[in-house]
Amino acid sequence: MAITRRVAGFISACVLTTAANADGDTAPGGVVSTALCADAYVLALVAPEDIRALSWQAGQSVSAAPNWARALPRARPEAETVLALQPDLAVFGAGEGGRTLSLLERTGQAGLELVWGESFETVRANLRRLGAALDDEAAAAREIADLDARLAALEARAAERTAHPRIAYLSSSGGSAGADTYVDAAIRAAGGRNLVAEAGATGWTRSDPEFALTLEADILITSFFVDGYEGRLNPARYHSAYQPLLAAPERVDIPAGDWPCAGPRLIHAAEAIADAIDVWEAGR
Repeated sequence: MAITRRVAGFISACVLTTAANADGDTAPGGVVSTALCADAYVLALVAPEDIRALSWQAGQSVSAAPNWARALPRARPEAETVLALQPDLAVFGAGEGGRTLSLLERTGQAGLELVWGESFETVRANLRRLGAALDDEAAAAREIADLDARLAALEARAAERTAHPRIAYLSSSGGSAGADTYVDAAIRAAGGRNLVAEAGATGWTRSDPEFALTLEADILITSFFVDGYEGRLNPARYHSAYQPLLAAPERVDIPAGDWPCAGPRLIHAAEAIADAIDVWEAGR
């Protein structure tokens, strides 16, 4: 039954593609992104006129897509959608290509799945991969050079400071980020100390009110508080244990669209954190 459904979906997609081309409503070509993380890379390297569609989340508050891009068609990592659009290249988030990517390869269409990572080196690697897939390594090289220059500028700013503040990250879910996360990478690039990592946490942590009570941060980074997902699993907004953290001397809210993953806009997050450090140091 599952095989029958997959075959039916494939046939439906082909019929939809043929019909669209016959009517002249859908011309093949361009680049399609099927994931929020992929959107960030596509927007960084692909000219607006060559972007055919962005992910289904591109119109949400967690996206950094500009207004013009929010009017583009939406795509999911599903064979029916991608085959109907007939892009020159479909870009998938890490681990999201699956059978759709395999099907594209069997039908002669190009697809690229990003790699997951938690560092600025991940950003460089994915830019190189996408640049190669687009046959535009020069664009990727320019983006990487800009990233490296901005990281060097952050390092120079940090070297001029007299202190390195204790910084904690808190999402609306109450979770945080220890060592080996892209939040940690952004904090360190900005010249701060990741208080959660120094407390022994590695990776992404779950809501832990008792742990939160042990943290005394100079600067609190929040995200997904004002532009994230609404739901019942947002204890950091309401639980009293998180109030001392929320009352840190300085607080900076990073737009969710700057770091849905280790993407090209991660440098924006690092720069915002560096700005908060400068304000904190000036007020000491």
